[in-house]
Amino acid sequence: MKKKYLFKIFFIIIWFLTLVFASFWGYENPEKVEILKSYFKKNIPPRINKEKNVYEKVIANSFTVKFSKVVSLSEKTAFIISDKNFSKFDESSLKIYTQNGYVIDELNPRKLKLPSTFTLRRNGGIKTVFFHNDKGFALISSSKVNCFYASIVSLENGNEIFRTKCLPDIKKVVDFNGLGSSYTHLNNKIYLSLGTPEQRSMKIAILAQDKNSMFGKIIEIDTNDLEKLNLSQTNNLKSKIFTMGHRTPQGLTTINNFIFNVEHGPKGGDELNKLVKDKNYGWPLVSYGTQYLYSNEGKSFKVNHENNNFEEPLFAFVPSIGISALNTCPNKLRDYYNKPCLIALSLSGNNLMPGKSLIIFLLNESMNSVNSIEKIYLGEDLRLRHFVTNSKNELYEDDNGHIYVSADKVGIYKIGFEKFR
Repeated sequence: MKKKYLFKIFFIIIWFLTLVFASFWGYENPEKVEILKSYFKKNIPPRINKEKNVYEKVIANSFTVKFSKVVSLSEKTAFIISDKNFSKFDESSLKIYTQNGYVIDELNPRKLKLPSTFTLRRNGGIKTVFFHNDKGFALISSSKVNCFYASIVSLENGNEIFRTKCLPDIKKVVDFNGLGSSYTHLNNKIYLSLGTPEQRSMKIAILAQDKNSMFGKIIEIDTNDLEKLNLSQTNNLKSKIFTMGHRTPQGLTTINNFIFNVEHGPKGGDELNKLVKDKNYGWPLVSYGTQYLYSNEGKSFKVNHENNNFEEPLFAFVPSIGISALNTCPNKLRDYYNKPCLIALSLSGNNLMPGKSLIIFLLNESMNSVNSIEKIYLGEDLRLRHFVTNSKNELYEDDNGHIYVSADKVGIYKIGFEKFR
């Protein structure tokens, strides 16, 4: 009995010392701990299940919003496609790309072929997926020794076809949440957004004003160059800077031949912008938000964009709402309003202006000003990330006019608009 008692004490002591050693080692080697976490997370398939429709309703200004979870999903989405022109929604027809490096097809997860440089460190992962002639490409966060960067890879073979320069600051201030991103198609071009991956680093933020850096830009890709890649005529993707001065451009869409984006500000200043080629949108020199930087916490930026030779946003949210995806309004809303209409999602919010909402922008006919904004709060647990779209990032609607959106690590929701007043 005494031996058994001594063995238990010995075991507890060893366990305690192991715990102390692991804690000390983790404290002294945070980078190695982060690498281990990234490795294991990349090898955990997302969990997905169909859900029974349990509807909730929210009364909006002119109609009722009815929503229900149709799929539960354990990971954040990078892109969701329903591209088979099914008018009746079918969960099994979705292709769901997750940020930790998987594609879910027919509700079965499969690990994507990605380069060894792909990293989930510093909130990294797949940030968006885009397509040309059924060939897929992904914007990802990447790392090598003492180097964090962004790259575009082919999803067919995992080859890196585009990469940025290394970020100038490799401390904990690197945050790949700031990379964005989204894309849209227009006139044989693909427009792709790359943000500044930081929260408290002016060295990284100022790259948005550097014409030799791709961070903080909307870049233009010619589909002819993608075709050359598909034909193995080149290994490097050419790109041009379309606009600059962006912080975290999270959503892109088009109405007719006009391109719009939404992006995160700092402490306030989330923006809706109308993009004009070669224009500069001011980050980090102007913003309607205030600063995160420790030494200047809460200090204002210059507010007047125009007087400082920058483009003014069409609208800026103060405080921030964590604005995310952007698309054209579904048919029911367009028919009701009968004017240019954009719909966005939000990830978060605050006690003054709760987020996790649908946002409806109504524009004037020239689409150079916002006439109205309605924010429809859907729930505290729903960090709304992406719309379900086709492969050109055009909004998917089923035959009843429902749209579908993802909520981080919760699932995919069906949203309907009814009882218009």
